[in-house]
Amino acid sequence: MPVCKLSAISDGEHLALNVEGKAVGIFMIEGQLHAIEDICPHAYALLSEGFVEGRTVECPLHEAIFDIPTGKLQSGPGCRDLNTYEVRVEGDDVLLHMA
Repeated sequence: MPVCKLSAISDGEHLALNVEGKAVGIFMIEGQLHAIEDICPHAYALLSEGFVEGRTVECPLHEAIFDIPTGKLQSGPGCRDLNTYEVRVEGDDVLLHMA
């Protein structure tokens, strides 16, 4: 399913989207797109509003740190790893597979 245009996101940037009723963050890291659930599993906070450094994002409220490409919890009170979603690019369309 197309969720945005590739031209809407540059390297080192990210987008917050609502896809099929789910909050999803799309991040471009070193030219690669990655999609993760956008809500910290510890308590409600949007990770797309967090601090991104390299491959990681830090929750803006709880300081949990997650690896963006894998969704793995690196440290802090995240409780669990994040769900990740398959991203494909066709032309200028960014497509997400939510299964």
